[in-house]
Amino acid sequence: MIIGVPKEIKEQEYRVALLPSGAYQLAKHGHQVVVECGAGVGSGFPDSEYEHAGAVLVDSHAAVFEKAELIVKVKEPLPSEFKLLRKGQILLTYLHLAADQALTEALLKSGATCIAYETLEVNRRLPLLEPMSEIAGRMSILVGGYFLQKHFGGSGMLLGGVPGVLPGKVVVLGGGTSGINAARMAQGIGADVTILEVDLERMRFLDITLHTAHTLYSNESHLMELLPNVDLLIGAVLLPGARAPKLIRRDMLRRMRSGSVLVDIAVDQGGCAETSRPTTHHDPVFVEEGVTHYCVANMPGAFARTATQALTNATFRYIETLADFGLLEACQKFPALVSGINVKDGKLTNKAVAEAHGIALS
Repeated sequence: MIIGVPKEIKEQEYRVALLPSGAYQLAKHGHQVVVECGAGVGSGFPDSEYEHAGAVLVDSHAAVFEKAELIVKVKEPLPSEFKLLRKGQILLTYLHLAADQALTEALLKSGATCIAYETLEVNRRLPLLEPMSEIAGRMSILVGGYFLQKHFGGSGMLLGGVPGVLPGKVVVLGGGTSGINAARMAQGIGADVTILEVDLERMRFLDITLHTAHTLYSNESHLMELLPNVDLLIGAVLLPGARAPKLIRRDMLRRMRSGSVLVDIAVDQGGCAETSRPTTHHDPVFVEEGVTHYCVANMPGAFARTATQALTNATFRYIETLADFGLLEACQKFPALVSGINVKDGKLTNKAVAEAHGIALS
C-alpha cells in the first residue's frame, strides 16, 4: 500500500502523523511511504531521517494525496484539502466532526473512508485520544498559571502560593484523562484542586489516586458555589464524538473574579462554555465577562515533539494493520477500528455526529 504523510497546514500545527521509525517499519513490510518535504521539521524530525528510513520525499502537498491510498494526518482536513480526497482513499486523523458541519459534508462528498482517532474505542477507552488528552490536561495548568500573571490581565495569583499565603484554587470540570492530568499537574505545584465529576466510581478512583485533591459531584448548583472563589477553571468534559455540553453559561462566568482564567480543553468539540470560541497559539486568549479564555483548538501542538511521539506510539499499530491488510481485514483483526469510522462511501456512520448535524445515519 502507498501511505501518504502530508505536512499539516493548520495554523501553527507542528506535529506530524508518522515518525521516521514508523516509515522504516512500513518500508520493511514492502509499503511505499510518501512524505511531504518538511512534514516532520516542526517536531524535530528532518527530511533526511525520513529519506534514510526509506520514505519517498515529495515537494507538493497535493502530490501526497494524489499518490497515497492511505492518508495519515494529525488534524482534520482544511477547505483547501477537501478536493484532494477521493473515493476509495482512507483518511486516518483527528476529525472532531460534531463541531464542524462543513467538514462533515465535504468528507461525505469525497467518498473517502474517514477514520477518526477520537472515536476509536477499546473497552470504553479512547486509546488514540488519550495521549493528546494527557498533554492538554497537563498543559492547561501551565498556560492557566501563565495567564494569571498580572501583566497579562490576570488576577496576579500564583497557583502554588508561598509560605504564609494560601494557594490558588483550581476547579476541573470532568475527571477523565484530561481532567485527571490537569488535577495531577495542579496538585503537583501546590494548588487547591477540586474535580467535578458525575461517575461515582471515577470519583472513588480520583480520591484514591489524587491524595490532596477534592472531588465533588458535578451539578450546576455545586459549580455555582465554587465559581466566586476559583482562580483557574479547566473545562475537561468529553462525550465521545459528540459536541461538548455547554456547562458554563455567560451568567455563570459573571460570578467569577475579574482576572480569573478559563482553559477550555473541549473547544475542539465545540467547547463546554457558552462564551468559548477556537483560538490559535499565535493569539490564544480573549476576555469575556472579565475572565481570560484560553481556547486553543490544538493545544498539544505547542509541544510538538512530545505530542508526535506520544500520538504515534498509539496510532502506529493501526496504521501498520491498515497498510498490511486493507480496511476490511484490518477491521476484523482490530474490531475497534469500526468505531473509528465516521464516514464511508459517502455515508455517515457515527451516531453522535449524525445527531449533532441532523443528518441521517447510514
